[in-house]
Amino acid sequence: MTIATRTTRLRRAALAAAAASAIIVGLSACVTVNPGGGTGMPMGDLPEGVNTADVAFVQMMIPHHERAVEMSDLLLEKEGIDPEVVELATAIKQAQGPEIELMKSWLDDWGVPSMMSGGGMDGMNMGSGGGMDDADMDALADAEGADASRLFLESMSEHHAGAVDMAENVLDDGESKQVADLARDIIETQQAEIEIMRELLG
Repeated sequence: MTIATRTTRLRRAALAAAAASAIIVGLSACVTVNPGGGTGMPMGDLPEGVNTADVAFVQMMIPHHERAVEMSDLLLEKEGIDPEVVELATAIKQAQGPEIELMKSWLDDWGVPSMMSGGGMDGMNMGSGGGMDDADMDALADAEGADASRLFLESMSEHHAGAVDMAENVLDDGESKQVADLARDIIETQQAEIEIMRELLG
């Protein structure tokens, strides 16, 4: 199978994942929410079937996804980029944008803040997270052509590996079926994308 065929299939899979995410959003509306929730809500008051590992995963994965979308946007603004890298960046953006909105809706339903506040979260086994720091983002913003493609692929591969690590950990520690379903989707999609990025770099 050629890389072009694999990236085309990946894009179609990303669109299907986005549609599936929309269905899960509807299901999440059925969660019973504690009316006394809010940013100061004790973790003991989480809805049934949700634990602190689920909350920590979602709170960490939202900014992680946002950084991936930001990286993709930086690349897509450039000219002279390999079309297969453009296609991959577009697929990443299409898949992760809806997942961000889905996870935000879960936090709203659970009555917890979108950013980790520390209480009950310290020492959670969520993995390193991977990804690019501000200096890396600046380097990608300044790069052009083949250099930009290479920086994107190298950094996004590491970023994806961090997401896979986080998703595997929440499958071990979490309770929410919705979170587990999303974690499995992240593992499957992003591992496939890592393989494609390795081939493009090779």
